[in-house]
Amino acid sequence: MITKTNTPKAPAAIGPYSQAISAGELVFTSGQIPLDPESGAVTGDGITEQTHRVCKNLAAVLEASGASLNTVIKTTCFLSDMADFAAFNAVYTEYFTGCPARSCVAVKSLPRGVLVEVEAIAIKEMA
Repeated sequence: MITKTNTPKAPAAIGPYSQAISAGELVFTSGQIPLDPESGAVTGDGITEQTHRVCKNLAAVLEASGASLNTVIKTTCFLSDMADFAAFNAVYTEYFTGCPARSCVAVKSLPRGVLVEVEAIAIKEMA
């Protein structure tokens, strides 16, 4: 069974996509950027604050999908500048303590001019 996730605890989609799609026990999130869920405004000017907001948004989407940061098996991380890699990792490790598989790449630009975007694949938590 395929289901869509839409939670007000994370920013609304800024395009034609769902916050996450669940297929059976797997949850595939859309990329989360550092938008405040209530205002829709970009949170923070630096990589540290933006990464915290991204991880909180991702946690909200996963929770609404029946998963959590602890059940993430793969992330894909996009940075607008690889010079931010160490600072990004410092925050990332606070949230992804299980060290899921990961890809991290630098991209030319991200939506709204943000510095970071993260998407994840997780397994739903067993009830």
